[in-house]
Amino acid sequence: MMKENIRIVPMTKEHVDSVIEIEELSFSIPWAKEAFEMEVTMNKCATYIVAMIDDVVAGYGGFWAILDEAHITNIAVHPDYRGIGVGNALLEGLIEAARKRGATSMTLEVRASNEIAQNLYRKYGFKAYGRRKGYYQDNGEDAIIMWKYDL
Repeated sequence: MMKENIRIVPMTKEHVDSVIEIEELSFSIPWAKEAFEMEVTMNKCATYIVAMIDDVVAGYGGFWAILDEAHITNIAVHPDYRGIGVGNALLEGLIEAARKRGATSMTLEVRASNEIAQNLYRKYGFKAYGRRKGYYQDNGEDAIIMWKYDL
């Protein structure tokens, strides 16, 4: 699979069923379908994108823009499409969308054990600046707080 085959487009309500499938395959406490529908139709602070390969939603990501900061709420890739550049394309798309919204910095929380995601974020200039103890409700795992200040 070539990165050129991955298209990043704004998430719409029509993508939500596919996004929910990825969410449920990726997270132990997945967001509800209604939460994604509200994000893409009602939340003026939210920007969500999907990665399309042919006509398939291969991954998605989103952030909330608050003043000049963008807070990544979630990013996930369908297990069948991991390791082929979808995560890179999504993160690039989120950074670009945040710049267009006037953000100058971006932040996120990531599981302390999720080295694959942390490596992806570091590749794009994110650095660890703190830790939220017991952040994840499913197992009490800590979250690493990462920031990118040079959007």
